[in-house]
Amino acid sequence: MNVVSPLNAAQVLPRQKPRLLVVDDESDNLDLLYRTFRRDYEVLRAESGSKALEVLEDDGEVAVIISDQRMPNMSGTEFLSKTVPDFPDTVRIILTGFTDVIDLVQAINNGQVYRYITKPWEPTNLKQLVQKAANTYDLLKESHQTLYVADRQAQLMNRVAQLAHLELSYQAALHYVAEGWAQTLSAHLCIIQSLENDSTAIFGNGCDQSLDHNPLIQAAMATHILQTLPDVSGSKLSDPLYQATNTQAHLVAPVVFQDRLLAIVSLHWPHSYRTLHDVSNILKIAIAQMAQALIAVGGR
Repeated sequence: MNVVSPLNAAQVLPRQKPRLLVVDDESDNLDLLYRTFRRDYEVLRAESGSKALEVLEDDGEVAVIISDQRMPNMSGTEFLSKTVPDFPDTVRIILTGFTDVIDLVQAINNGQVYRYITKPWEPTNLKQLVQKAANTYDLLKESHQTLYVADRQAQLMNRVAQLAHLELSYQAALHYVAEGWAQTLSAHLCIIQSLENDSTAIFGNGCDQSLDHNPLIQAAMATHILQTLPDVSGSKLSDPLYQATNTQAHLVAPVVFQDRLLAIVSLHWPHSYRTLHDVSNILKIAIAQMAQALIAVGGR
């Protein structure tokens, strides 16, 4: 589970060391690769393709995989092909002691292998290649994360824009937005409370607890500024609402139109995070759009 942000920022936050997985059925080669890279990388090891898949399942994505080609039961290119669906951004390097050019060229053309290097390898050349691979991984993650976040923002805004084409009551409009925003932001609960016509929409694991005494909601209402609490348990703030809804991270966005507070959007997650900053950023434009939409729906 990503513990950085609901928008998967963990994938692009720099680690102290990049993660490298080395795979070889010869223990001497594994030890040599480990010693070569341990100072600059967090090195994981596996003695076969099947064991390497287990390592990835348990420890998650790595920046670079170095795999021997000729291994019992599963070749290097076969193993690497199995990692592509779950870890498309991981950069893959093959070590080969023979010249099976057709398999290697096919693997490279299919995007399964970034480069191959022959054994015995020259340590300096291998280090340079792995550094380039790690840099490539970082660029891919940053690019894909930017596209992912932009797509989520578009989904939030599209949900609000659709209100203009739907004949919904004010209450139904609130619920329509609450449902879409909760799903887009992976929140297990979204509450939208109107402050003008006493309507409340709850999507998710709601409860009978009042929002009126929640300190984050009070702060948002008083300041008209979006408020975040990425780690409820690590905060001094407490509220029965959090226990009743199993909330570990909380964001409150005031919906304001020309200094007029129309509604409060309360988003809840069952996991704590290090930040909700990226969620806040993509919500700002959507919240402004929602304020105009609520004025239009209320005037029907």
